[in-house]
Amino acid sequence: MRIPILKLHDYLLISVQVDLDDQTALQFQEDVLNKIHLEGSRGVVIDLTSVDMIDSFIAKVLGDVVDMSNLMGAKVVLTGIQPAVAITLIDMGIVLDEVPTALDLEQGLDRLQQELEG
Repeated sequence: MRIPILKLHDYLLISVQVDLDDQTALQFQEDVLNKIHLEGSRGVVIDLTSVDMIDSFIAKVLGDVVDMSNLMGAKVVLTGIQPAVAITLIDMGIVLDEVPTALDLEQGLDRLQQELEG
């Protein structure tokens, strides 16, 4: 199953509405990077509101998507991180210190604009 990626100006908006298994996560990673390349996107907002739990592999892929997107020149903002997901990320040692976060998609877009202007 593919996760839809929407384009808004020079941003990509992604709302993860499915359970992330290993195959879906890898496909997501490939799709995001290809879309950044094709569209010349400057920023990406990934909304995780519907994601209740993640495992170590999914956490690693998510961290990799952020790092790879940054290498390609696209700033990533994560939104809607649930408490259990935050706990899992910290417990697994996934460091997202440099990744801006926001409570919801609207705040995430605002935050992305601030990051790109600053």
